[in-house]
Amino acid sequence: MAPDAPPEIDLAAFRITQESVTNTVRHSGTDRCRVSVDYGAEELAIEIVDDGRGPLRGDMTAGTGFGISGMRERVALLNGRFSAGPRPEGGFRVSARLPA
Repeated sequence: MAPDAPPEIDLAAFRITQESVTNTVRHSGTDRCRVSVDYGAEELAIEIVDDGRGPLRGDMTAGTGFGISGMRERVALLNGRFSAGPRPEGGFRVSARLPA
């Protein structure tokens, strides 16, 4: 995913992106999201943003998994920073910063 990134950073970035896009498809009520990856000298920054309306009515899988907590744990193990939550203007945002 990132040029010359250590394998554990590269894998974490891939998994966080994969889980975030999966969550968008399953739970957001929208059919698109924006994925941003910025590989700098000090860190790899990932941001996934959607403009969905949240879990669809009757979505019994919403809130029952370990997706966000798993991403948070993965980032913490690599001494990175993680945030995830609803955006004030609507939709949802996941952000991870991993040391390069």
